[in-house]
Amino acid sequence: MKEQMMKIIDVAAGRKAADLIIKNGKVVNVYGGNVIQGDIAITEGKIAGVGAYGSLPVNKDAAVMDAAGSFVAPGFIDSHIHIESSYVSPEELGRMVVPHGGTTIIADPHEIVNVCGLRGLDYMLEAGKRTKLDIQYMLPSCVPSTPFETSGANIDAEQMEEPLKNDAVLGLGEFMDFVGVIGNNEAAINKLVAAKKAGKVIDGHAAGVAGMDLNAYASCGIAADHECATIEEINERIASGMYVMLREGSACHNLRDNLKAVTKENAGRFVLCSDDRQPKTMLNEGHLDNHLRICVEEGLDAITALRMATVNAAECFGLKDRGAIAPGKRADLVFLKDLKNFEIRKVFIAGELVAENGTYLPEIEKYPIDVVKNSVRMKDFSAEKLKMHLKSNRVNTVKILPGGVVTEKKVETVKLDEAGEFIKTADIDVAKFAVVERHKGTGNVACGFLNGYGIQAGAIAVTIAHDSHNIIVVGVSDEEMEAAVNALQKQEGGAVLVKDGQVIESMPLPIAGLMSDQSGEWVNERLTQIHKTAHEVLGINEDVEPVMTLTFMSLAVIPEIRLTDMGLFDVNQFAFISVEAE
Repeated sequence: MKEQMMKIIDVAAGRKAADLIIKNGKVVNVYGGNVIQGDIAITEGKIAGVGAYGSLPVNKDAAVMDAAGSFVAPGFIDSHIHIESSYVSPEELGRMVVPHGGTTIIADPHEIVNVCGLRGLDYMLEAGKRTKLDIQYMLPSCVPSTPFETSGANIDAEQMEEPLKNDAVLGLGEFMDFVGVIGNNEAAINKLVAAKKAGKVIDGHAAGVAGMDLNAYASCGIAADHECATIEEINERIASGMYVMLREGSACHNLRDNLKAVTKENAGRFVLCSDDRQPKTMLNEGHLDNHLRICVEEGLDAITALRMATVNAAECFGLKDRGAIAPGKRADLVFLKDLKNFEIRKVFIAGELVAENGTYLPEIEKYPIDVVKNSVRMKDFSAEKLKMHLKSNRVNTVKILPGGVVTEKKVETVKLDEAGEFIKTADIDVAKFAVVERHKGTGNVACGFLNGYGIQAGAIAVTIAHDSHNIIVVGVSDEEMEAAVNALQKQEGGAVLVKDGQVIESMPLPIAGLMSDQSGEWVNERLTQIHKTAHEVLGINEDVEPVMTLTFMSLAVIPEIRLTDMGLFDVNQFAFISVEAE
């Protein structure tokens, strides 16, 4: 460290040659809020300084790169993302994100740890070493996320202590159990204390929390929240000392609306995040470069937007070594054609050129996936477990709402046979769906009704089901649903479509039933075909995303109503309710 520091000082002072000098760039100064002219001197993977380094004779042996008038900005930092929701491995996500200017992501491996426990975290840490993208991992805080579904693991505060000591773990991931925090639940508080003792940052998730409850939640030092739905919620979180994450993902599109809350005075409290971002979105729209385009389209100053993607995120998460082009910072740099469309020309990570004109330059070597395979383990599943034996035809349904992942509890009248079993009819857009436990062999199967999905034939089943990732299946008959679930187990998870009991489309996800070992392009092609078949053959509504919509139907921390393997759950009441309406 001493020798490295002395070398950087010598280069910064102009006494020694830099490893690399970048000339003729328009340097974005996120501290001063302006663009400056100057050469960037880089050594030991760090920025020695910005100045007239290209004119110093002592630097004649340095490698010199002409930025050719590009704007040079700090590398982009995604402040909250679940790699698993991209359906690709960490190495493959790096290949996709880096060409879009992403140099650091704050990743919460909440999904795979809920399936595989700490061996899932270990896999993600090791796989993350195989990409140039700097993946800063958070330790999932809620495994299980709630006691209202069966998870593949249970990690308490005591079990968190060792992983929190790991320098590769940045902090404690989004603390979704806000009820436990606000109610002073000892198990929840113990987790917060463990993170505090380890000196780690704590991320938040507090959908709908307000007033004194928000004060209680923020009082624990929780840093940020990505679940703001209104301007009032945003302002309240900022006043509480929290950062607000402006989210633009594949499922949730909150950025344009929430940008209305940004002012000159509070802009320093905003960061950008993806949360969940599928390959199709990345291939067609990009990553944080897309967020930045939206910010400028909505009238935000470009440098203010860049601050959200760089220095604000670094300060929020205590990453003191990055986020700006300044002496001593990591040489994470993005060459931009302009500050409107944010077209990426080159990307450097720790002083190394890693992407150019949309191409990831390093070779990809993937970490073995053996420890996270074979994750679909059911007990005694059959169509018989899908029988409901209803006494009333007035039922509570999970109504899909457009534009996000929030649902509505809606009472419908359905058709039943003499045994009280549901009969699918074309005149009402209600279908049976079920959640099948797949981790511990409990044999749990819970059935309910999905409203607004539109399925008219066959069945579709997935092993992606936030947050515990049991199997979700929806179909027109018990037999079709049984065929889909069995096919899903055979292919080790993912997504499968059946019609007349036969598989017509599939996407295997052998990494914990959540991620593919193939490329992002392969995943995109599979998803595209699945969506096409789901709409054209199974009759799923055109305005419904067939896979991702299902994946959120068991998420028992987002209002209003969900189905888990334990039953129908009313998030507002925070209690299980009967499928039969009162």
